[in-house]
Amino acid sequence: MSRHSSNITRLLDRGSFNDRTLRQLGASMAFIAGALNAGGFLAVHRYTSHMSGIVSGMADHLALGEVRLALSLLVMLVCFVLGAMHSTWLILWARRQRLRGGYGVSMMEEAGLLLVFGLLGAVLSLHRGFFTPVTVMLLCFIMGMHNTIVTKLSGGLLRSTHMTGIATDIGIELTKMSYFNRGQNPRVKAVQANRNRLFVYLMILLSFFAGGVVGALGFKHLGYAFTLPLAALLFTLGLRPVWYDMRLRWRWWWHHLQQGRQGR
Repeated sequence: MSRHSSNITRLLDRGSFNDRTLRQLGASMAFIAGALNAGGFLAVHRYTSHMSGIVSGMADHLALGEVRLALSLLVMLVCFVLGAMHSTWLILWARRQRLRGGYGVSMMEEAGLLLVFGLLGAVLSLHRGFFTPVTVMLLCFIMGMHNTIVTKLSGGLLRSTHMTGIATDIGIELTKMSYFNRGQNPRVKAVQANRNRLFVYLMILLSFFAGGVVGALGFKHLGYAFTLPLAALLFTLGLRPVWYDMRLRWRWWWHHLQQGRQGR
């Protein structure tokens, strides 16, 4: 476990698509993102990870003179950005402290916020309309955190909620794969597809779709209680690197303690 965990952050920071951890993490986070996006729509009637639609909606409402609705969408955008900033801060802080579990801490905190969202959702079902803005703002903040984790650690190569970029990358790789390199010119590099990247992009897209189906069914039949298994999955994903850091720091402390005793 220690050898595997010690390589996680270094491999992810390179954006390496050869590492199994990156594929598993990307697929898991995409699955959770799809579940939150689809389930959240049933809960608050908003796609809280779709910032392109939110910005377009802001422009439409402003053009129609619906300033209040435009401001509401602006608040959603700001909450998403704040969530991304907060998650990035946690990751950067952990790196400055020479920790490998920065993204794990972010996942575990996101799991806690998901539980809060579930509690707010329960109140929302009893008092419709009163807590809706708070619930939407919180879910946007969570989605901002969620998208940042994989984006930051893959060097911007992967995003767990932004399927527009993933679909674009799939199109690029498929074009490279189907491109016919006519003739051999040593001065011009041949067009070659990155099959590993294509596989990861397809896996993330399918994971997001599968998560959307599961999330929609989960929120439909379980309501806000469906946040419990999602929060548990996130917490489990984040616990491994955090636990590694805790073990490493304990060993370091114990080693120095033994050296101090021997010095006496």
